[in-house]
Amino acid sequence: MEYQGTLHICLHFIVLLRSTLSTKSTAAAGRMVVDDDDDGGGWWSSNTEHRLHDEGPCNIDILDRTSLSHRKFIEQYAYRRPVILRSLTDNTKFRSLCSKSHLLEKYGERRVRLSTANTYSYKKVDVPFQEFVDLLLRPQSLNTLGSDTLYFFGDNNFTEWKALFEQYKSPPYVLPHTTGVYSFGIAGPGTGVPFHWHGPGYSEVIYGRKRWFLYPPEKEPHFHPNHTTLSWVTDTYPYLPPEEAPLECTIRPGEVLYFPDHWWHATLNLDTSVFISTFLG
Repeated sequence: MEYQGTLHICLHFIVLLRSTLSTKSTAAAGRMVVDDDDDGGGWWSSNTEHRLHDEGPCNIDILDRTSLSHRKFIEQYAYRRPVILRSLTDNTKFRSLCSKSHLLEKYGERRVRLSTANTYSYKKVDVPFQEFVDLLLRPQSLNTLGSDTLYFFGDNNFTEWKALFEQYKSPPYVLPHTTGVYSFGIAGPGTGVPFHWHGPGYSEVIYGRKRWFLYPPEKEPHFHPNHTTLSWVTDTYPYLPPEEAPLECTIRPGEVLYFPDHWWHATLNLDTSVFISTFLG
């Protein structure tokens, strides 16, 4: 009888758990493609205590392929303002290849190049990918300077990572006379790149959440080039007058942000995040 009672309690718990997961999935259907609390997060965000919870407002247009033709993209966004795009491509396979276990198995012994997370001068450090994940993929400290923060993004060996990149389906809307170059990254919660600018491009989140802040070319933001985005969000962002507020939004897995040429932008990873950008040049 004691065994049957225990079995009954376990079965009851499983039913409640399934009900809870189903409710979470339904409630998140509007924005969230996956629930990072389970293995849908690729096991990158297993330690939830370090996540940042403030996603901030979203004042950037969000469209999907059914409501945004290529012509409309070129006319209204490509050279004018950022836009967030959904359901452009199906990167389910690429996503599965970017799980923590798969990347460590495939690339754990290979060396990756890390850069410091400041705006202008970059120090480069080469470490085995396994070492980066085990020792350096950690939450951002509020008082650490950008020049002392190592960030894995952009410096990828396209020979060794070629097989992975071949599985990625980039956004289909291209600018005339441009081609795309990929930059792949993995970063801990609270990390990010401070304000900078370059050519146009896309950025897609594969796992986690990434908060973006953007200003047009003629409106340079107030920031310190060696302070992290986390410190900017904590010390500067709350005190901006309305006329100096950025365009901003938090994007989730399966969402893609497009930014035009020369737009200032900074990023803040709210979770341990995996992401890929397509730079158009």
